[in-house]
Amino acid sequence: MNAFANKPWLGAYAPGVPSTITEPTETLVDMIETSVRRFSGDVALDFFGATTSYAELGEQISRVANGLLRLGVKPGDRVALVLPNCPQHVVAFYAVLRLGAIVVEHNPLYTERELRHQFEDHGATVAVVWDKVYSTVRDFPADMGLRSVIAVDLTEAMPFAKRVALRLPVGKARAARSALTVDSLPKGAIEWSSLLGSRKLRHNHPRPKIGDTAALQYTSGTTGSPKGAILSHFNLRANALQGEAWVPGLKVGEEVFYAVLPMFHAYGLTLCLTFAMATGARLVLFPKFEEGLLLDAARRTPPTFMPAVPPIYDRLVTAAAKRKVSLRSIRFAISGAMSLPVSIVERWEAATGGLLVEGYGMTEASPIAVGNPMGPTRRPGTVGVPFPSTEIRVVDPADPTVDRGIEEEGELLIRGPQVFSGYWDQPSESAKVLLEGGWLRTGDIVRVSADGFITVVDRIKELIITGGFNVSPSEVEAALLSHPDVADAAAVGLPSKNGGEDVVAAIVLSAGATLDVEELRAYCRTRLSAYKVPRNIVQVDELPRSLVGKVLRREVRASLTGE
Repeated sequence: MNAFANKPWLGAYAPGVPSTITEPTETLVDMIETSVRRFSGDVALDFFGATTSYAELGEQISRVANGLLRLGVKPGDRVALVLPNCPQHVVAFYAVLRLGAIVVEHNPLYTERELRHQFEDHGATVAVVWDKVYSTVRDFPADMGLRSVIAVDLTEAMPFAKRVALRLPVGKARAARSALTVDSLPKGAIEWSSLLGSRKLRHNHPRPKIGDTAALQYTSGTTGSPKGAILSHFNLRANALQGEAWVPGLKVGEEVFYAVLPMFHAYGLTLCLTFAMATGARLVLFPKFEEGLLLDAARRTPPTFMPAVPPIYDRLVTAAAKRKVSLRSIRFAISGAMSLPVSIVERWEAATGGLLVEGYGMTEASPIAVGNPMGPTRRPGTVGVPFPSTEIRVVDPADPTVDRGIEEEGELLIRGPQVFSGYWDQPSESAKVLLEGGWLRTGDIVRVSADGFITVVDRIKELIITGGFNVSPSEVEAALLSHPDVADAAAVGLPSKNGGEDVVAAIVLSAGATLDVEELRAYCRTRLSAYKVPRNIVQVDELPRSLVGKVLRREVRASLTGE
């Protein structure tokens, strides 16, 4: 029996937040066109001070859509975007959708091997890429189906003065130049400007339907190598509506969102590309996170809404205090992708006077499913409670038909309109995570309180099994990080001579500290059961992290084993 079927968390919702949303009937194309009409004269995009109004955005989307049509893009075709955050990214995203085609987002910093694997999987016919990675994509074999590659020079969307400054060897452009370098457009590339110079698309050109696939987002999911999560217009629009409902006091048409998170990541896609655009916000775009760039922008255009990850909040508060830049304009901040320390919440809220709440999600849920209430009932240290129209179960990981109860650890299952329909061309992998009744297996072990607040314990695939016992890497890492000499830590399981795994930790020392393995192990024994104490502790210069800041434990493990 599902112990949480009666949704005990509803009492914790901020005033005005509904228990359910009205499920969407409009596509993302309808959504952006509504914003273009409603907020036509308002600024939609801000890139280093160069602005694009909603009316201009709508016109650019129409022209680029027609340009893509002339390149042969049809409904259902995959179009790859390999771009950092920039105005061209926003335009390309909606132009592809307008044709009924499917956006496939890619990290432009991926290696040739990583990109090629994904291109082979989705079979995109056209790619819109940052000119710095044009040669990589251009050289993919013809038999992969890629016909056309469009190169984008990010600086063309900047103010003229900034473009000139970026070409200077010294001066005020240093911060921006570290984010972008400028070369001539690659030889033989299709220029982005040629798409922008197209005529506008015919108004009566066929449009996508609400159930059509809008995007493929690559994720490792709960198992194995990256797979393309199929997200429909319905999924993404529903998640944006859930987000909008979650923030009472949101001022439609007045908010200033800072797009620090990469929009090729599901978190950045929903919070910035869809949620912000749906509410008529001014979206300030950053190709990468750099404190100086954000603080310069904050002086020019103070932010009101900021989605990010814990290290960004921590670094920004420190830098703002040093440079004496006020952050008091930021009313709402949402953190995700990793655990949010209470100390960062306290620093941020003291500096801004606004709220910083933790949320939880995964690409397969478009991605947000759970969040702390935007109000006094928020509970730092937890990921919050289910979003409107979202249900949860906690089950036995070995047998998901067996439900666990209040405060009992188990795997979190999610059901709601934001849950995806499966992985691209991988029915067997889809069947592993989508259960009967529409329940999504998250692969995360959680505890849920009597009033519905969820605490994440760990990921199933990352649990260490030693001597027949399960060890949570997060618990070991927390013990290590409580030692003043440890600045960063990752715990993994390595093959043991006796079978099973040994707990091994990789740590980054604090400045001036020296490693004493036995002293640190003795310290851990005061906080952990003996079987959880790392068998070995290895010092490293830094830990590998994803672009949203997660420690990549698989890479840590590979480096320690030499695989």
